[in-house]
Amino acid sequence: MVNAAFLLLMKLFWRGTGETEEEFATRLAKNLEDLILKEGPETIAAFIAEPVMGAGGVIPPPKTYFDKVQAVVKKYDILFIVDEVITAFGRLGTMFGSDMYNIKPDLVTLAKALSSAYVPIGATLVSPEIAAVVDSQSNKLGSFAHGFTYSGHPVACAVAIEALKIYRERNIPDHVKQIAPRFQEGLKAFAGSPIVGEIRGVGLIIGTEFADNKSRDSPFPAEWGVGAIFGQECQKRGMLVRVAGDSIMMSPPLTMTAGEVEELVSIYGEAMKSTEMKVAELKSKKN
Repeated sequence: MVNAAFLLLMKLFWRGTGETEEEFATRLAKNLEDLILKEGPETIAAFIAEPVMGAGGVIPPPKTYFDKVQAVVKKYDILFIVDEVITAFGRLGTMFGSDMYNIKPDLVTLAKALSSAYVPIGATLVSPEIAAVVDSQSNKLGSFAHGFTYSGHPVACAVAIEALKIYRERNIPDHVKQIAPRFQEGLKAFAGSPIVGEIRGVGLIIGTEFADNKSRDSPFPAEWGVGAIFGQECQKRGMLVRVAGDSIMMSPPLTMTAGEVEELVSIYGEAMKSTEMKVAELKSKKN
C-alpha cells in the first residue's frame, strides 16, 4: 500500500474565528509546507487534490488556496495530481475544474463524465514533461509498456469519443455557466434555516451541511439522522440527493433546463421545511 499523509480540510465552515479566507488559505498552505518538511521533500512523490472536494461534502477551495499550494509544491519539486473525476467536462461551468482555479497540473485523472457515465471508463492526462519521461523509457523497451486486461476497451472508448464530441458541439460548459447562478442562489437562499450550518457549492454541484443552531460545534445527535430525513423528504417529492451523515450533496444533470432548476429549488425548499418540523419534534422529545 502506498504511504500517504493527509492535510487540514479546506472547509471554510471550519476556519478560525475572525479568520479571513485569505488567512485560512495561507494557514492551509503552511500546513502543507510543514508536512513536507516533516516527512522530507525527497520522500513525497505528489500532492493530490480535487478542484472541488466532492464526496467530502462538496467543499470549494478558499480564495487563493490553489495559488498558494501550487507555489509550495513547485518549491519542493513535488508533482501535482488533480482528481477531475467529478469536476471535468462542465460540472463547474468550465471544461475542467482546473481551468476555474488556474491549476497547472502534472497529471489529471478522469472518469465518470468522460463517457457521460454510460460506460465505465477512466483516463489519465499527463503534462508534456511527464510524457517525455514515459516516452524516453518506452523507447528503451521498444514499446509503450503500459496496460492491463481491460484497458483501451473499444466500446468504452467509442462512447467516450462521442460524449466528448457532444460536450463540444452543445457547449455544455457554457450551458452550465448560464444556469448555475440560479441553481446556486436558489438553494443558498435556504442558508438561514435554523438546521443548516452551511450551504456551499459552485457550478452544478452543491452541498448542504446540517448543524444545530447553525454552529459547527453543535452537530445534531447522529441517531437523529437529519441528513437522512432530508434525503427521504426529497425522495418523497421525486428528487434524489446523496446523503453522507448530516451532509447532503447534489450534482444534477449538466443538461438540465431553467424550468428544471426551479422545480429542484422548490422541492429542496419543501424538503427543508418538512425536515425543520421533524427536527423540532425530535428536540421536543429530547427535552
